[in-house]
Amino acid sequence: MNKEFQHVVLGSGPVGRSIAEALSARGEAVRVINRSGRMAEAPAGVEVTAGDLYDAAAVRALTSGAKVVYQAAQPHYYEWPQKFPPLQQAVIDGLSGGGAKLVLVENLYMYGAVNGQPMTEDLPHAAHTRKGKTRAALSAAAFAAHREGRLRVTAGRASDFFGPWALGSTMGERAFYPLLAGKPAQLTGRADLAHSHTFVGDFGRALVLLGEREEADGQAWHVPNDRPTITQAELIRLAADIAGVQPRYSTMGKLMMAFGGLFVPEARETVEMMYEFDQPFVVDSGK
Repeated sequence: MNKEFQHVVLGSGPVGRSIAEALSARGEAVRVINRSGRMAEAPAGVEVTAGDLYDAAAVRALTSGAKVVYQAAQPHYYEWPQKFPPLQQAVIDGLSGGGAKLVLVENLYMYGAVNGQPMTEDLPHAAHTRKGKTRAALSAAAFAAHREGRLRVTAGRASDFFGPWALGSTMGERAFYPLLAGKPAQLTGRADLAHSHTFVGDFGRALVLLGEREEADGQAWHVPNDRPTITQAELIRLAADIAGVQPRYSTMGKLMMAFGGLFVPEARETVEMMYEFDQPFVVDSGK
C-alpha cells in the first residue's frame, strides 16, 4: 500500500463518506474500501477500492501502512445478527499487529431502553433487541482486542443521523423529500418527545478527531448532538422554515411499521427499535 494512504475508511455509506469528506477537507489522501470499488462524487484525494472485508487477509493487505482505519462498513440492516459479527471480526483480525488504530462507528442500540434518562457512555449494555445485542457484542469484542494489546481501538457513538446521503435514516428521504414537495414529512413514532439527532457531517468530523487523539483510545465517545435536545416536530419546523414550506408531518406507529414490514425488510427490522420513539431519547455528549 502506498504510504500516503494513512487514512483508510471501510464502507462508503453516509458515515463513511462523511469521514472521507472530513479528511479530504484537511488535505489528507484517503482510501475508501467497499464492495464495488465505486462511489459517486468521491471527494478530492479519495481513492475508492473494491475489497472483501469479510476476509482478514484482504483487510490486512488493503490497510497495510495505514495510521488510522475507520470501520464504517456494515451488512444490510436485516442481516446484522448473522453477518455483522464475522465482518467486524475480520477487520479486527486483519488489523491486529499492524500498527493501525481502529475507529469504530457505533450507535446507541447496546444500551437498550433507558426510560427517558439521558444516555451517557457509562450506561450498562442492557439491550433487549436482536440488533442491540449484536451491537453490544461487536463493541465488547473490539475493546477486548484493545485490552489484549492486539490493536488500539476507540469508538464514536451517534444517534439517528440526518444530512447529505443519509437517505435511509428515520430523518431521511421519508421526512425531507415529502416536506420539500409540500407534503407531510413521514416521521417515526411520537413527534412530540425530545429525540437526539446527529448531523452526519458532525459525526464524520468527530470520528476523525477521535482517530488522531491518543487520549480517546480504549473508550467510547458520544459525538456532538443538538443542545438542548429538540423533538422531531421541532426539527421538521426548522427544516420547513429554511425551505420556505409549511411544517406538515404525519407519524407512523409500531402497528403501521409492522404492516410495512410485511413488504419491506428494513421496516420489519425497525419494529423492535420502536422503543426509541415512544419515550424521550436524549444523548448526553458532554464527555
